[in-house]
Amino acid sequence: MSSIQPSADPGGEASAEAVAAAPSASHRAPRRRPSTARAVAVLILVTVAALVPLLGPSAALSGTGEAEAPGTAGITFLRTALFAALCVQLGEVYAIRLARRVPGAPLEREPRSWSTYAAVAGVVASLGLASVVATGNLVPRELSDMDLGGLSASRDGRLALLEVNAFIVALLCARSRRPSTAAFPLAAVIVAEALRAHAPVEDTPLIGTGLTLVHLTCGVLWAGGLLQVLRMLRLWRTFAPEAGAALLGLYARVAAVLLAAITVTGVCSTLRRMPPGTVAAQLTETAYGRTLLAKVLLVVAVAVLALLARLRLRRPAGPASAYSPARWEVIALGAVVAVSALLTALPLPIRW
Repeated sequence: MSSIQPSADPGGEASAEAVAAAPSASHRAPRRRPSTARAVAVLILVTVAALVPLLGPSAALSGTGEAEAPGTAGITFLRTALFAALCVQLGEVYAIRLARRVPGAPLEREPRSWSTYAAVAGVVASLGLASVVATGNLVPRELSDMDLGGLSASRDGRLALLEVNAFIVALLCARSRRPSTAAFPLAAVIVAEALRAHAPVEDTPLIGTGLTLVHLTCGVLWAGGLLQVLRMLRLWRTFAPEAGAALLGLYARVAAVLLAAITVTGVCSTLRRMPPGTVAAQLTETAYGRTLLAKVLLVVAVAVLALLARLRLRRPAGPASAYSPARWEVIALGAVVAVSALLTALPLPIRW
């Protein structure tokens, strides 16, 4: 606002030139650095999303004696896209709900929504996974290989169809006047994923489904919520820094609860699939265990970055100093999403 004041001064051409130059200087300087950092962050995320499906299966299975299932890399990529779509779209709904609890938050100034793009990605990914199910969990070579009509005849097929339809409804919600209603079809996708991960033939499948349901829900809200909170923080830091700091602080308090729930459900799920006496051996000798160990290490790194961001948030600089570690936290969470997708495509550990 101060750059507008000199225009009221009728004196000289120099004053007029300063007014003309001031907006360009004030707008160019702050934009270069964030745009470069954002480009680097996007490049890292894209690299991780590409490398985990390509190199992850072979690295995890190397030396274990386990055979790689057909299409593991493709399934990992599709499930990464599906999980990312859940994080982005549900994270927007969650972050906006948090922002409404912040006094003085400029809710009329929100970042451009990515929900439509996320929903489209979810539709494409779920269709790809449904085609795999329609081919008998094999990679389809031709359209004739797929038995689309038989999808409704199997449990996995019905769950795949549910996910496709849910993402289509979420896309329609994203384009409507009330995009927050997308939370309902997206919740259906999470329920379908939890059911898919635990077949009725295993012991106590309802307990496993409940653990996965809580684990996946908390993980999606943690990753997707932080992404949207940082987008809001970046937009608000020039004209509403206090609201941005309050929003990040509110998110941090809820994220601590989410992390605790993720930890508890993750440990319980691990002990259900790996008896306590075999955990140490399976973490290094099975593909599932190795991938799970990599995920645990990434989550620990994310927790350290989260703690660093929260400590910096208490400094006088506020959200400005907390923005950098929080951005790296998002990148690390992106890697967690990709590794989690790989985990769903690998053979389950043997109960020794």
